Amino acid sequence: MPTVFITGANRGLGLEFARQYAQDGWRVLATCRDPIRADALSALGPAVTVYPLDVSDFAAVAALGRELGAEAIDVMIANAGVMLNSSMSPAAIDTDAWMRSFQVNTMAPLACAGALLGSVARSNERKMIAIGSLVGSIGAATQGGIYTYRSSKAALNSVWRSFALDHPEVIAAVLSPGRMRTDMIRNETSGWDALPPPEKTASNLRILIARLTQADSGGFFHHNGKTLPW
Repeated sequence: MPTVFITGANRGLGLEFARQYAQDGWRVLATCRDPIRADALSALGPAVTVYPLDVSDFAAVAALGRELGAEAIDVMIANAGVMLNSSMSPAAIDTDAWMRSFQVNTMAPLACAGALLGSVARSNERKMIAIGSLVGSIGAATQGGIYTYRSSKAALNSVWRSFALDHPEVIAAVLSPGRMRTDMIRNETSGWDALPPPEKTASNLRILIARLTQADSGGFFHHNGKTLPW
């Protein structure tokens, strides 16, 4: 039975990843900050084991890595993320929001990758996935704003590329899910009803993850499989 590890699995895309992998016969190791309040995640059944984890607590990440040290984890998905103070302007820098964004969106995925590297490397699939964003692409940028989120996701691209180069024993890739109907952007976007649900996006990303090969390690991909510019 293959195993997937997912951070931020209590809602949105992370919850849908957990649901779909469990339905397809995978063993799911899911994390969230407060499992007691994660009713939808807990209801997914015995294939899903839920662990409490604040991904910005790097000591806790390392401890969970040690706890799971004997596991073979086929796919690790660093999904947990935040979008804070998206209206911040250069005239009013929100230091706390910016630092928190980097903690969760950039540093935490790398901490998870380091903690679980051995478990993933010994598996059959050997895949380490970071959920990025198209707005993290400098080459594809056509509008400004969203400074905290955009910069933390651009930094994630750099971090994950470096990690892939340092660790050829795994397949490490950044995937952009695109805009979808999740709580993260409910108040940040127009055309809410026209956005795809996380169910569809998770399905597309799972197809892409399954197709990744060693030649794709260090790459940045849209959910439709298209290679994205850095």
